[in-house]
Amino acid sequence: MVDSTFATPYNTNPLNLGIDIVIHSCSKYLGGHSDIIAGSITSSTEENHIKIYEYIRLFGATQSPFDSFLLSRGIKTLDVRMERHNKNAMIIADYLTKHNKIDKVHYPGLESHKDHLIAKKQMKGYGGVVSFEIKGGEIPGRKLIESLNLIHLAVSLGGVESLIEQACTMTHSMMPREDRINNGITDGLIRLSVGLEDTKDLIADLDQALKRL
Repeated sequence: MVDSTFATPYNTNPLNLGIDIVIHSCSKYLGGHSDIIAGSITSSTEENHIKIYEYIRLFGATQSPFDSFLLSRGIKTLDVRMERHNKNAMIIADYLTKHNKIDKVHYPGLESHKDHLIAKKQMKGYGGVVSFEIKGGEIPGRKLIESLNLIHLAVSLGGVESLIEQACTMTHSMMPREDRINNGITDGLIRLSVGLEDTKDLIADLDQALKRL
């Protein structure tokens, strides 16, 4: 079973790669507009499908009609949005790799990424999420995310707008520091969900914030 939320069905199809069950947080790219809470489960066999259906039937995990409408609306534009997310994220990742205040950039579309060849083989595009590590750790990272104007400070991802967050003080703040570090989540790690804005505007915003460090 895999969570393919970051990749989306547009960029990769895990069932075709031998996966039994694929889950998505539809609140992210499938919805695309940061206005619903939803999820999906897809299975490769009828047996799994029946088991999943029974859980849904018993626990009532079904969408309201309006949320279902919003989700179907988002799915209609998934392909054109993902083309833009993929393109924008690649441009931003490339920009960050060349900045002297960035230690590392993590994005499967970069040839320097340890899993680039696997991603290239399995994926149509590399998605809209880029993470990078700020030199100096937590304090410069906090200053960066608080200095941005166009890019919003929030922990979600996958919407039309660009969102940024600091792992050590936000999404992973509940983890002991030693555990975080051992799992590659450094104090300087920043996650950027690249939206659909003009990349010139996004780079200008990042540039002015990085100059403050």
